[in-house]
Amino acid sequence: MRIRCKPWARPELEVCDFFIDKPENNKGSWKNEFDNEKPIYLELGCGKGGFISQAAVKEQDKNFIAVDIKNEMLVLAKRKLEEAYKENNISPDNVRIFIKNIMQIDDVFAENDPIERIYINFCNPWPKPKHKKRRLTHYRSLLKYKKFLKGSIYFKTDDDQLFEESFSYFEDAGYEIVYKTFDLHNSEYADKNYLTEHEKMFTEEGKKIKFLIAKVKEETANE
Repeated sequence: MRIRCKPWARPELEVCDFFIDKPENNKGSWKNEFDNEKPIYLELGCGKGGFISQAAVKEQDKNFIAVDIKNEMLVLAKRKLEEAYKENNISPDNVRIFIKNIMQIDDVFAENDPIERIYINFCNPWPKPKHKKRRLTHYRSLLKYKKFLKGSIYFKTDDDQLFEESFSYFEDAGYEIVYKTFDLHNSEYADKNYLTEHEKMFTEEGKKIKFLIAKVKEETANE
C-alpha cells in the first residue's frame, strides 16, 4: 500500500529527542550514542511502532534502535513511543529511531558496533520472483547484517512462502536456525511475544504466525 505524503512528518521527527537525523555519523560508535553498557537491539522495518513501543518500554535493561524507510511511517512510531513512555512515566533514554533504506544498512553500522539482536517483524514478503532480492531475509541482506551482528536474528511473519524460503537464505548466508515454529502463539515463546496490530489482524484472519531464531555460525562470522 502506497503511503500518502505527509509534509509535516520530517519536521516533527527532527525535533524529537530520540530521532537520529544522520545515522551514518554514528557508524562504529553506537555505544557512545547511549553512553552505557546495555546491549543494543535493532528492529529493521519498525512500521507504526507496534513492536518497539512495547519492547523498549518493558525492557529497560536494553537499548533499542528502530529503523524504517519512510518519514510518514516512522513519525507514527515516534508518536506511539512517546505515548508508551508517558503512560509508564519514564524517559525514552534507551531508544533511538532513524530513516534508512535497509538495503543500505551497512552504511550505518560497523563491525565494532555491539548489535546483539536484530528483529524482523512482518516484513514485505515480495512474492514475485524478480522482487525476492528485496526481502529483509534474503541472502544478500543477511550477509550485510553479518558484518555487525553479534548475536541472533528474531524473525516472525504470517507468510508461509517467505518463511520457508528464508530457511535456505539463512543457511546459504552462514547462519544456523536454532529455533523455529509454525505457530508462535502456541509455542514456548508465546509469553515472550509482543503482539502487534498487524499480528492481531493476521491471527483474527486465521493465519498462523511463524517465528524463528537464527544466529551466525562461528566458522562464518568473519566472512
